[in-house]
Amino acid sequence: MDLRQLQFLAALAREKHFTRAAAACNISQPTLSGRLRQLEQELGVPIVERGQRYHGLTPEGERVLKWAHVILDNWQAMQQELGQIRGRKEALTGKLVIGVVPSALPMAALLTRAMQKQHPGVDFTILSHSTEEILRGLNDFSLDVGVAYLDNEPIDGLVASPLYRERYCLFVANAHPLAGRKTVTWAEAAREPLCLLTPNMQNRRIIDRAFRTAQCQPTPRLETNSISNLWSDVRFMGLAGIMPEYFLAALGPVEGITAVPLSEPDVEHGVGLLVVDREPLAPIVAAVQHVARNFDPTGLHKGPAG
Repeated sequence: MDLRQLQFLAALAREKHFTRAAAACNISQPTLSGRLRQLEQELGVPIVERGQRYHGLTPEGERVLKWAHVILDNWQAMQQELGQIRGRKEALTGKLVIGVVPSALPMAALLTRAMQKQHPGVDFTILSHSTEEILRGLNDFSLDVGVAYLDNEPIDGLVASPLYRERYCLFVANAHPLAGRKTVTWAEAAREPLCLLTPNMQNRRIIDRAFRTAQCQPTPRLETNSISNLWSDVRFMGLAGIMPEYFLAALGPVEGITAVPLSEPDVEHGVGLLVVDREPLAPIVAAVQHVARNFDPTGLHKGPAG
């Protein structure tokens, strides 16, 4: 068994397609399949469900994948640390895989911008995940760090670095009767034709709790797991949406849409960077943790050079 075999397995699990996984690893599809069969023979267990297409991993394969993520994560961390010991701190390189709850994706761009400014050799993979997926990805090492809510879900075994406080607005068309208001109550919002994130998203659970506190029960006209689709539904379908207040700044000037702060109750939640609590910490993870501790959420208002 060698590291390349484990990298091929991780790529196949990520891409869920033999040809795409092979392309991501810069090898041919037969080579990838052959190396994975060799890994199965060496370990004495079936790893990939056999078929003309990718059908997933076997239960044994899922366990091998978890160990592969651990081994590859530790290998990358060791390489980075040895590079720093050799005096190449300015040359921190590698790929940082970040899981982000959908409502925090605009802020994640500020985090990666600050990270790239300090460490231009680092590349990024940003994945839109639910909080549960982020916690699972951190625990099985398929994610390096996560950006998620800090106030609601248990984060045992993780270290949290607060990034910003999230507050909520009702987004409506400029012609909407509520558009000229300074604030809108949650009870008033519940009576509107709403588009909301799906119930498995923590942002939606926060919104549902606010409605319960206001002793009202909305009936969403549309639910989606995509924050960009939520925005489009407000703009093109004429629905009302509940999103973080910074979305207007994040998405740039958008004609025809107004964001009205929600009140009664006043709701805000902390969002932060999550990393696994372990020693030694991978240098690339320690670097983004340092960036998070100096994070400036007002950068959304400053543009690319802010």
